[in-house]
Formats: sequence, structure tokens, C-alpha cells
Amino acid sequence: MDPRTLIIIALLFASSIFNGKFASPGDWLMSTLLMLPAVLIGLSLHEFGHAFVAYKLGDDTPYYQGRVTINPAAHIDPIGFVCLLLIGFGWGNPVQINPRNFKKPRRDELLVSLAGVTMNFIVAVLFAVILRIIVAVAPEFIYLNQMGSIVMQMILNIVLINIVLMVFNLIPVPPLDGFNIVTEIFNLRKYSWWYRVYENGFFILLVLILFDITDIVLTPGVLAVYNLIMDILFAV
Repeated sequence: MDPRTLIIIALLFASSIFNGKFASPGDWLMSTLLMLPAVLIGLSLHEFGHAFVAYKLGDDTPYYQGRVTINPAAHIDPIGFVCLLLIGFGWGNPVQINPRNFKKPRRDELLVSLAGVTMNFIVAVLFAVILRIIVAVAPEFIYLNQMGSIVMQMILNIVLINIVLMVFNLIPVPPLDGFNIVTEIFNLRKYSWWYRVYENGFFILLVLILFDITDIVLTPGVLAVYNLIMDILFAV
């Protein structure tokens, strides 16, 4: 890993400690355990979405690499997973594709890039619907039962984490899907600067996170999507 990247990750970890994230180890452990299913589901289905669409569009690379599956073991990057739990930023194991296997490379790469965030949106809506059904059928279980409150929190975490992954990955900075999306829409590879940005993308992204610049897009975007889904489902 690039030494600059390691330094930024260390700074993010130090920032988490400074902000009191681990001040109460018991509370941190409990919140992490409640968040764990959401993280596994969100990362796994995001990468599965990329792999599945690439495979359906004619690229068998993800299939032979064992990525056309929802099994988290195929998609979780150990370092990225630990970073996500400790500093709130992490990554899965990126799906590798071979654009030469596509009939229409630009169109198909765009669809593959959109597949991950689309899958996260579908999962968020699906679990919001599940929560709405549980609340309608067994409100006493959700509101008057300790296990029910835990179940509700886990479901809400799945909804929220998937929305976070969707909005975050739409930021147009490499190696996020948003950069690939604008690349294919505007055919940015024809510009020489594209390759320099792409090669240094992960470092650039970490710097933006360190200085909370990504929050300018992330926070209002996540709140807007979350409130839209909940308002629609719980208004009826």
C-alpha cells in the first residue's frame, strides 16, 4: 500500500480516538455488533451487483474469480473491513472486469458501475419495507420488546449503511463508482489528466475524507434518500 495512504489511514484512526469513538469500549463493541450485519450485507451485495451485471453482459472474469455470489467471503477485503469498523471508512474487494469481453464497452462499463449503487438502493428499500411490515403486523414486538428493539436497530442500520454506500460511491473520485460513471458518460479517458487522477485516486479520496470534504455531499445526500424512503413507507 502507498505510504501516503497508510499515513492518512493512521491519521483517520487517530482522529477517531481523539473524537472519543472508543471512550466507552462496551458501547463501541455493542454498536459495532449491531452494525456488522449491515456492513457485510452492504459491501457483499454492492460487489455482487458489479459482478452479476458484468457476467450478464458477457464478461466471465467475475464468474471464474468466484465473485458472482452473495457470500461475503468472496467480497470482503480484510484490511478494508477492519478500517471500516475502526475508522468508519473501508472498502470491499473490487470486482475485476475485462471490458474487451463487452459488446459495447462504454455502455456496459457504465452499467457495471451503476450496478453496485443500484443494488445498495434496492437493499435499502427492501429492508425498509420489511421493517414497515413488522411494525404493521407486530408493533408490540418492535416497541415493547428488547429483542424487537435490537431487530429494529439492525434493520435500520442495514437501510442506513446501504444508503451511505450508495451515496458515497456516487462521489466522482476514483476508485469510487461515481468516477467510472462520469468517465464513461463523458469519455474522460481521452484526456491525459484522467490517468494521473486515476492512479492517485485512493490517496486523493482519503485526503478528502480526512478534511471532511466528502461530508459536504454525503450527509445531505444520505439524509435526503433516507427521509424519502421512510416518509413514503411510513406515511401510509
